[in-house]
Amino acid sequence: MRCRVPASSANLGPGFDVLAVALQLYVEVSLEPADHFAISSEGFGAGQFDDERHLAAVVARSVLGHENFALHVNSNVPLSRGLGSSAALALAAAAAAGATDPLALASDVDGHAENAAASLLGGLVAASVRDGGVVARSLPLDPAWRFVVVIPEVELKTTDARDVLPSTVPFADAVFNLSSLGLLIAGLARHDDFVASSMDDALHQNYRMDLVKFARPLLAALREAGALGSCWSGAGSTMLGLCLADSAEGVAHAARDFLEDHSEPGSVLVLEADRTGLVTL
Repeated sequence: MRCRVPASSANLGPGFDVLAVALQLYVEVSLEPADHFAISSEGFGAGQFDDERHLAAVVARSVLGHENFALHVNSNVPLSRGLGSSAALALAAAAAAGATDPLALASDVDGHAENAAASLLGGLVAASVRDGGVVARSLPLDPAWRFVVVIPEVELKTTDARDVLPSTVPFADAVFNLSSLGLLIAGLARHDDFVASSMDDALHQNYRMDLVKFARPLLAALREAGALGSCWSGAGSTMLGLCLADSAEGVAHAARDFLEDHSEPGSVLVLEADRTGLVTL
């Protein structure tokens, strides 16, 4: 079986560990019965851990209960950049292996229910782990939105980004994020209702700014170039500009100039939301 799932960008500012959107970058996993284990890979991560330690192999083995299978992984999703690569890979592998609940398995393996849910359902989602299971719901997303995705070469492990977060947050910060999240969901559903400050966050982004030295000026540059909002993509290092179609290419051009001016290697993409999610090919 061959399964394809999209990448995802989580949080979108105030939606910490809850909100995610699927993006048009993809991971494909093919699995076939075989006399003995074999794995091959291409794209991002090609040749890394092409053995029993590969995440796709671990997930498939947990579903099948054996390793008499051949895997092929083809990923267009950069690793350790805040684009849900691990959740997408785990979900695709679970589905290719025939898991009865690939969302639950991917969420358990990766630890990010919102990323896994976006990869499964496509579009904009809210997700949470409740009573031992994943509850995910699709949310309205205006087709006018485009996402300028700024992907620096510097990697940032989620564990490192988690380590800088405080164990408690001020009450006012929690209320700020809740109000921002409500406004953000409304604005994503209908772009005319979007409020620029709704993408601001008080729970995680400020604590992480020192991990990516150019994050703060890049986020500001995206807005100055015409993005209606900007935020970290997941735990970074990717940064996201939220744009309408007529301004997206101009914002992308400004982002490329920013990377060049700051001698930061990387790539800039203009992506639409993937609205299909998991596909069996």
